[in-house]
Amino acid sequence: MPILRIPSIKAEMGHRSNASVYNAVRDGLLTKPIKIGQRAVGLPDYEVSAINAARIAGKSDAEIRELVHRLHAKRAELVTL
Repeated sequence: MPILRIPSIKAEMGHRSNASVYNAVRDGLLTKPIKIGQRAVGLPDYEVSAINAARIAGKSDAEIRELVHRLHAKRAELVTL
């Protein structure tokens, strides 16, 4: 599973700055980044794709927050395997 770094996430999702990515995380509209190095973070590509698909489908912020919650739960499942 590819992991997208912040510049790729901004390009995929249309964010203009790193701050807007982290604001979306804070607001529950984007999954929390995972550390991939000492000073590097990223998101699994399937999470970014799922959130983009929900946006395109016209889902509300509340529905996207629920999706983010499910994606975090799926991530936790993968860790325990």
